[in-house]
Amino acid sequence: MNIFVIRMNTRIIYTLLLLHIFVQFTLGQNDRKAGELKSLETAVTNAEARVAIIEKRVSDADSIINAGKRMLDESKAELKSVDSDSKKFEKVYDSKRKETGKQANSKDKTEANRARTELRNVETQYKTESRALETRLREATRKQTMGITNIQKGKTARKNAEEALKVANQALKAARAKYYGATGEK
Repeated sequence: MNIFVIRMNTRIIYTLLLLHIFVQFTLGQNDRKAGELKSLETAVTNAEARVAIIEKRVSDADSIINAGKRMLDESKAELKSVDSDSKKFEKVYDSKRKETGKQANSKDKTEANRARTELRNVETQYKTESRALETRLREATRKQTMGITNIQKGKTARKNAEEALKVANQALKAARAKYYGATGEK
């Protein structure tokens, strides 16, 4: 009977040992599966973050385009304003110059001298006003150029961002498919 008990104990020990090994193996697989799920979940989260970043780049490009359009509109309005101010100023200058020129050709020398002095003042004022109008014109032209540049820059940035967004959306879709395939969710 002793031998029978020893064999029985040995079988129990071997069975328990095999059971222990099986349990450890199963737990190891569960830990590995949980790790794989965690890495797939992390991949989905990273892909979503990448899509959000690229969507912000698209939005930033749109805001650059809108700023450029605003600059163009402002410059067009300023160019029209400069043009109308220039026409008004030219009319006033021409009328003053004609009037003063007639007086400068007067036979009365004091009146002619006063008219010539006034004519020089009118010409000086004309030069000053002309410079101011030219400065406004240069600023409006510069703003127009910057607006066109911003629009082109924004369009290029938006095109690049939209291409990157397509790739990022495809990567997100693939990451979600892998995750849902591993978890069995939808």
